[in-house]
Amino acid sequence: MKIGIVCYPTFGGSGVVATELGMALGIKGHEVHFITYNQPVRLNFLSKNVYFHEVFVEEYPLFQYQPYELALSSKMVSIVERYDLDILHVHYAIPHAYAAFMAKQILKTKGIDIKVVTTLHGTDITLVGSHPIYKQAVEFSINNSDMVTTVSQSLKDDTLRLFDVKKDIKVIYNFIEIDHYPDHAAEDCERSSLASKDERIIVHISNFRPVKRIEDVILIFDKILKKVPAKLLLVGEGPEREKVNNLVKKLNIRDKVHFLGNSQDVNKILCYADLFLLPSETESFGLSALEAMAAKTPVISTNSGGLPEINVAGVTGYLSNVGDVDQMATNALKILKDDATLSTFKQNAFTHAQTFELEIILPQYETIYRHVKKGCC
Repeated sequence: MKIGIVCYPTFGGSGVVATELGMALGIKGHEVHFITYNQPVRLNFLSKNVYFHEVFVEEYPLFQYQPYELALSSKMVSIVERYDLDILHVHYAIPHAYAAFMAKQILKTKGIDIKVVTTLHGTDITLVGSHPIYKQAVEFSINNSDMVTTVSQSLKDDTLRLFDVKKDIKVIYNFIEIDHYPDHAAEDCERSSLASKDERIIVHISNFRPVKRIEDVILIFDKILKKVPAKLLLVGEGPEREKVNNLVKKLNIRDKVHFLGNSQDVNKILCYADLFLLPSETESFGLSALEAMAAKTPVISTNSGGLPEINVAGVTGYLSNVGDVDQMATNALKILKDDATLSTFKQNAFTHAQTFELEIILPQYETIYRHVKKGCC
């Protein structure tokens, strides 16, 4: 099939998943066209059957905010026509599903019936989409897609609760490619470059938005540090960066915390990790937690959103209420207390991550594409 993928080309989970999905589809023999305003950060142009089309937005003095949705819709129309696409798979309701609907209507006037699959990822529903300004547009876009998927049961439940949805919604979990994550025993995973032999290495990865509660990460780590020698690796950038830096200085643990910024080598960084912290206010899925587990790293997380669908309490890590840094620190110490316990949790995390392997998830999307193309859904 010929598939157009529309996504945010950023380090966020939705962009990462969309990009990895597109490249995997290309390997399977499908022709994949990415349509977005920048090259997706994880896109490898050496990938087979994969193409990138940049959306340009002309600047006019008339507009205070440039109309990206119009430019995106027009670009979708031109790519569908030029390459005879079968499917447009859009990730995120705003603005992508809305722009796809407009493209679909334009193409109808040309005698082309393009099918639209919309995947909802989280804040497009729970934060942006539920806002009164956008709610009707999001609801309309969902109901006028040919097929709708969500990345967790929790997000499906939220979507049905917040919107009057007439479409069937299918849950297809995010996926992982286990082979991309080096074993902790690999030669290039040299822990001594970051920590001494007796120190545990704790990792957090996010876009440093308030919803990620990065200050809780620091507070949990500080409590761990009082019991166990450790180092903290913070991967990412975002609006909370300065606030977190100030807290680190206030607690006088600057020599124990490393700010690594954004990275495309998350898999390599995780090979150093003994524990992953994700105390988010909410996560529609929690891709970073799954990535950690694929790298044999147990997870301390909140019990919100889709996280309980990934992180199995007492097996792959522990779950706590949002903001309960004391319990999260206590649970972290249960895992880190001795090498044998840590080793068990590491193996459990890896084993559970294998149930989200690409080879299991990819055929579910291919089935949807085939059904939608035939007009079955």
